[in-house]
Amino acid sequence: MKKALKKAVKVFGVAIGSVLGVLALLCAVTLGWGVAQMTRGTVTEALPQTPSDFTPAIRLVVFTDTHNENENVADAIDTAYALFDNDGVYAGVDGFFGLGDFSSIGTEPDYEAYVKVLREHVRRETVCINVLGNHEMKNDSYEQLFEQYFGHETNTVTQINGFTCIGFSGERSLTEWTFTPSSLKWLSDEIHKAEAAAGDKPVLVFQHPHPFGTVYGSSIWCTPQLNPVFAGHSKVINFSGHSHFPFNDPRSINQTSYTSVGVGAMARFELDENYIVGQHPEGYEDAAQFCVVEADNDGSVRIRGYDLLSDTFFCEYYIENVNNPDTFAYTYKNMKAHDEAPVFAADAQAAVSLTENGDYRISFTEASVPEGYIVHEYKVSIADEDGKEVYSDNFIAAYYIIDGDNTQGFTVDKSILEAGKSYTLTVTAESAYHNYSEPITLNF
Repeated sequence: MKKALKKAVKVFGVAIGSVLGVLALLCAVTLGWGVAQMTRGTVTEALPQTPSDFTPAIRLVVFTDTHNENENVADAIDTAYALFDNDGVYAGVDGFFGLGDFSSIGTEPDYEAYVKVLREHVRRETVCINVLGNHEMKNDSYEQLFEQYFGHETNTVTQINGFTCIGFSGERSLTEWTFTPSSLKWLSDEIHKAEAAAGDKPVLVFQHPHPFGTVYGSSIWCTPQLNPVFAGHSKVINFSGHSHFPFNDPRSINQTSYTSVGVGAMARFELDENYIVGQHPEGYEDAAQFCVVEADNDGSVRIRGYDLLSDTFFCEYYIENVNNPDTFAYTYKNMKAHDEAPVFAADAQAAVSLTENGDYRISFTEASVPEGYIVHEYKVSIADEDGKEVYSDNFIAAYYIIDGDNTQGFTVDKSILEAGKSYTLTVTAESAYHNYSEPITLNF
């Protein structure tokens, strides 16, 4: 009995040691990959601007993570047509691409509702391609339902105006967010074939989870399986979702040896705070972003983000030449180099009001950053008349809500502040690339 027990303990110890060894290896790989991503590339004098004579040869609209918010899907399609039907440079929309998670758990009623909207709003002459997300893969009949309702295979290649558009769903492996080796081989083979036939054009890939360690949100809402498939293919521009992290964040585009774009979400944002993911700050449910992709025949690409709630374009990126990775400007290193510490205006002010519950709503004039960049977080502290700190917190800036409001705010419980007293608010703003403003103090 003792021998059997000792043997069991030894086996258990070996198993634990193996698991810890694997975890240590993964941590080392993750750290190495992160360092490589942050240090590669050159720092340019300025970020690219779309030239006035840029003339697209294709225009696609991409959205993701609609999660049964089908009214947003209808609005996105109708808005895209309204924006581009009469475009004087290049009229029309050539294709719509949905990147998955259009459902909750992949049930047939979810397919029916989503496809009904597509049929009612996408015109017959416009290509419409969808891929599977992990939520659809929760249903064991995901492949059968997909092909029944969409009329094309889960992995598909579509030619639009001479451009190769690859829709990759993969096949569910051990989990709903891992792919089988055979499906990854299919993707790799199709990329090689597309590159050989592309000339100077980009190869456009559409799939659900981010490649690990690329765009904002890809530290956890990702798959590392895609990285070796895309690596070295400079023509590839990969569009993904899954994380629900806002497209407004400049880290939502990333260039290594290829280009990754995280296109936000059409239903509910998620963010991170102090590197902790899974944060849902105020207004996170107001999500309705899509991506407009335009390319010419010579390797130039314009990528823009559009917000349905404010009816505005909120970001624009121009890739001069996908065929030359030496010209890639949207590396982490270069984007960080052009980021600056946020700045508060000299006349910044703070104000206080009461909420319906009697708590205190503290608002202050937001900090400013260069165009294309954001304040990601605010660090706040409140001291009483004696200089004693009575409150401190971090909160995510509301950059993902585009409403023209130039103030930021947070709520303090009514038990902390006293009516009739004066307080001093100290605020520090943090950018997406972790540059910090000078702290300011405001009295209220």
